[in-house]
Amino acid sequence: MSVRAVVTDIEGTTSAIAFVKETLFPFAEAALDGFLDAHGDEPAVRAILAEVPGPEPRATLRRWMAEDAKVTPLKSLQGLIWRAGFEDGRLRGHLWPDVAPCLRAWAAGGLALAVYSSGSVEAQRLLFRHSVAGDLEGLFRGFFDTRVGAKRESPSYAAIAAALGEEPGAILFLSDVAEELDAAAASGLRSCQLVRAEDGTRPSGRHPEAATFPEVARRFGLPAAA
Repeated sequence: MSVRAVVTDIEGTTSAIAFVKETLFPFAEAALDGFLDAHGDEPAVRAILAEVPGPEPRATLRRWMAEDAKVTPLKSLQGLIWRAGFEDGRLRGHLWPDVAPCLRAWAAGGLALAVYSSGSVEAQRLLFRHSVAGDLEGLFRGFFDTRVGAKRESPSYAAIAAALGEEPGAILFLSDVAEELDAAAASGLRSCQLVRAEDGTRPSGRHPEAATFPEVARRFGLPAAA
């Protein structure tokens, strides 16, 4: 079965791990109090805060930030904070140079593209809309975050396949994390581990590997970038 859809992770796959850890996370942490003071009464922010346990939501949010917790309320709030930074130009979404040409070629070649990341859908859209390679948001058919399920659990990938309307075997999932690829493969998706030396990724030996998106294209017979 040929590949008809590509679902990609972001951190360590399309974008440097350092961008998330050294740019996005510190930006959100530094802006947290000011953002909540300015926007805490808005319905979207109130709804997020209502999901934060404990009597002191800010303290819980800061603890989650320190732990890099993969919890939906934190990711949703970070997305709102990052939106302000992206929209006023303080932030630009990092992409490895090989990524955008391939995404454009794959979309032009008829492949359905989607993103699955632990970062919120809002944050995903912002990164690709305001990327260093221009606005790429329109190339994607779908964006998925932890609301569809955990990335290391196979039912999440079955749900994504259903949402895209594709057979699992026709979907290729790209990630740097072997356990995520294990879960995708358990649901019948094809898998490829991005092993980028700059990010220090170690090959698992359990999945096909590629160092760049053009290598992914060659390995799986996808359209080549111009």
